[in-house]
Amino acid sequence: MNNWHNEFMSEYHRQQILDDAHQIRLEKLALQSRVYRPGVFERTMFNFANWMISTGKQLRRRYEIPSVDCNKSPSRSFAR
Repeated sequence: MNNWHNEFMSEYHRQQILDDAHQIRLEKLALQSRVYRPGVFERTMFNFANWMISTGKQLRRRYEIPSVDCNKSPSRSFAR
């Protein structure tokens, strides 16, 4: 009876190890397929970068295009 108990427990532990390995594989798969949700800092920096880009475009439209259209030398800028 002692041998039967040892074989039963070894099979039980082997099955438990296989179940644990399967659970770890499922957790890794779940982490890889997780949707990226940016936090407060990431959203703030993204919005700040977009604001800087749009402001830069507006400033170029305001200062560089009129300096090209005027009759003065093109090297002069309104920013000086």
